[in-house]
Amino acid sequence: MKWVRVMAYEGMPRPALDYAPCRYGESRVLYRGPKQRLYGSFIAVLGGSETYGRFLADPYPSLLQDETGVRTINFGCVNAGVDVFLQDEAVLSAARNAQAVVIQITGAQNLSNRFYAVHPRRNDRFVRASAMLRAVFPEVDFTEFHFTGHMLTTLQHTSDARFALIRDELQRVWVARMNLLMAQIGRPVILLWLGDRTPDDLADRVEDGGPMFVTRRMIRMLRGRIAETIEHRLATDSGVGSLHGKVFTDAEEAAALAMPGPGTHHALAVRLAEILRPSESQGEGAMSGNHRP
Repeated sequence: MKWVRVMAYEGMPRPALDYAPCRYGESRVLYRGPKQRLYGSFIAVLGGSETYGRFLADPYPSLLQDETGVRTINFGCVNAGVDVFLQDEAVLSAARNAQAVVIQITGAQNLSNRFYAVHPRRNDRFVRASAMLRAVFPEVDFTEFHFTGHMLTTLQHTSDARFALIRDELQRVWVARMNLLMAQIGRPVILLWLGDRTPDDLADRVEDGGPMFVTRRMIRMLRGRIAETIEHRLATDSGVGSLHGKVFTDAEEAAALAMPGPGTHHALAVRLAEILRPSESQGEGAMSGNHRP
């Protein structure tokens, strides 16, 4: 099977895949299922749309479970920013009790900050502009925006110089929130970079690619809390731009083209398993809590 297109019934839009969305504890956030127990031995994986595995039957957390034989809980949330996890005590508690924690690096655009607020669970949703942002961009009608990406693109086209103020604020907030997230987890984590550029490439503009606005300098400011870092650049054979191995409706085709394919997810699972799988030379490996600082 190269890809599967599912015809949606008219007036009944729904995803082609059953992602078995689930909640943990008293959380109001829907994560990728199936729901699993939060005790015993498990790996916790926090991340955005790629971790959620949109349009894929087997995202890398489930493949990682197959590789390691250790139950792996997918705390992937579509379009998540760091704020989703900081406000979810169920996820924080699970991460504290997990044998190992993987955090996908998400972009800086979907964070509440001094200039604008995002939805607490759907972080890509623009909620409101602050008085400060309205003062910086008095000519912009912010009632027109529903998503952060649309708003930021408009602000960038309006004024590069003034847009730089917003970008710098987002970068500062991203570092602070990531440090807070890892402090709340209270243990070293494995960071996963998954993007269409490297951390060393330019990240000044929206079109520079994702994770949006995140740079090597920012990641280095997290040093001391990271056990390992995996960097995976989405190359031409990543599945982006292809429908191979993806399941989607007609309405989802464009979004499916923008997501990595099964080959990328398999490669990520293998690389993570190399770090997490116990071996004789590592003793209990990363899953024992013997992380390298």
